[in-house]
This record gives sequence, C-alpha cells and structure tokens, in this order.
Amino acid sequence: MKPISIDLTESRPFGHDLYRPECVVVCRDGSVFVPDWRGGITRVRSNGAQERLLPSGLEWLRPNSLTILEDGSFVVAHLADHAGGVYRLWADGSFEPVLTALEGRPLPPTNFVLADGDDLWISVSTRVVPRFPARRPGHLDGYVVVLRGGDARVVADCLGFTNEVRIDPDRRYLYVVETFARRISRYPLNQNGLGRQEVFVELGEGHYPDGIAFDAEGALWATSIFSNRLLRITPDREVVRVLEDCDADFVASVDRDYASGRLAELGHIDMAPRTLGNLSSIAFGGEDLRTLYLGCLLKGEIRVTRSPVAGHPMPHWDVTVPPFSGTR
Repeated sequence: MKPISIDLTESRPFGHDLYRPECVVVCRDGSVFVPDWRGGITRVRSNGAQERLLPSGLEWLRPNSLTILEDGSFVVAHLADHAGGVYRLWADGSFEPVLTALEGRPLPPTNFVLADGDDLWISVSTRVVPRFPARRPGHLDGYVVVLRGGDARVVADCLGFTNEVRIDPDRRYLYVVETFARRISRYPLNQNGLGRQEVFVELGEGHYPDGIAFDAEGALWATSIFSNRLLRITPDREVVRVLEDCDADFVASVDRDYASGRLAELGHIDMAPRTLGNLSSIAFGGEDLRTLYLGCLLKGEIRVTRSPVAGHPMPHWDVTVPPFSGTR
C-alpha cells in the first residue's frame, strides 16, 4: 500500500453549534448525524442545513454514539456519569428503551452501539461508576454485549476501556478499541458470538484510540484523543500517521499522568487543544466515499477533508432517515 497523508490545512469546519459531536455517522444522501448532549441527535445536510431531534422528556439523555437501523430509526448509547443503556429514537420524536439492564443489574454508562442486521453490538468502557478511575494502565473491566433476537449477553470481557467496535469488510472479525490499554483487539466472529481475543495492534505512548473505520483497501483508520492523530493501520499491521494536530508538550504531560495513574483524577479529556479538539471519530462519505468527516469531542463543529482512498460503506449507508419532527 502506498503511503497516505492528509494536510489539516485543507480541511474545513462542517456544522455549527453542535453539542459534543463525539461520533459521526454518514449516509449516501449526504446526511451527517452526530449525537447531541441536549438529549438527541443533530443532522447536518450536505448543503449545511441543520435540524435537531430533541424529543420532549429526553433532556437527561447523553448520547455518546448512534447507529441507524434499516427503518431509519436510531439507537443511541447513553453515557451519563452514573447511568447507561441504549435507547431507540424515531424521527417523529418517539423513543423507547432497548437495553438498560443485564443479568439483573443496570448497565453502567454505555459508550458505543453498532447495528449489524438484526444484531446490536454494545460497548461498556468500565464497570466502575463513575468511569473516570478506569483511565489508568492495567484497568481491564470493560466489555462488549451482543443483543440478538431479544437476548443480551456479554461476549467479550476484561478490556481496557472499551470504545468503538467495527466488523471488518470480510466479516471475519469484530475489532474493538481499548482506549486506555492503548491498543485495538479483534475477535473472530462465529455463530455463538465471538472467538478468543487477539491483540491486533499495540499503539503505545501518545496514542489513545477512540473511533475506527475501514477503508476500501481493508486498512483500519483510528482516531486518537489528546494527540489529535489519525492513524491508518494496514492489514499487515503497519501503523501510519495520516494526519496530526498535536501539541507535543500537552501529550507528553498526558502520557506522564497516565503512567503514574493520575490521568484518572485530572481533566485532560475536557481540554480542547489545537484545531481538532480531541479527535474522536471518523466516517467516510461523499458520492465516492472519499470525504472524511472527523468528530471532535469538544468542538461545536466537525472537520471535513478529502481522503486519497475511499472508505468501506457502513451497513446504514443506503438508509434514508425521514425529516425530524420531534424537537422541543
């Protein structure tokens, strides 16, 4: 594979007055969806027009991620300080809980949800509530749940702050981000759920992976909070820095505090260094799937730029979401 790099100066802001656009989801019609911590979802159309889905009664909802079902409805992961779960929202403002408890216990703050056919893959970063003490080396209590046919069960456990999950284009593995283990793992897919864990890549100092997406060549792209790096990991596990918006002194301080265990006590994640402001998510879009949409935890906008290689379309790519009508 030829080397790939992207110049940040060629990117542009997209959207405005967004509220924690941590996760970006894009459809073929040019609609871009991001979570809205006012209790719903914001859509930004290709012409820049925006509309918000903020159902009355959901002011408490803190959507950290969203996924789109085949009928155009959404499922979001709820990441409050002391509560979690996944909820379904329709464009008309109606909503219902999908999964709020497992094995008789409430779900902890819930990080990510991915729809794949009739299955929902759900990641919980940690069993610790609130979750902040889990941001340390060796803390491995995150897990992945699959909801299938009305039955929910843990299929991967003992993970280092579980974040985004993706199924590869060949449908052989589920890839799982472990943000504070600073690595990406994968599990073979089988009829019973998942096989044994394999560490796909260790990322090391300065890398705290968050969002991932596959391109058309089978490479896995990963964002890194704190360092504002975008990585491309080839199938043979070569890690290439595609884009960087890094404050070296700041990242060095994060690494020191992480190594000492103090990162769990400090507010680094609430800082917005540089242009990208904690780069958290990546999605491919545009007619040729070569437009990159970059989610930023702490900005009121996302960034858009062009990619030298096309992305692999997500399961929701051809879904059409009706206009929003449920907003307060």
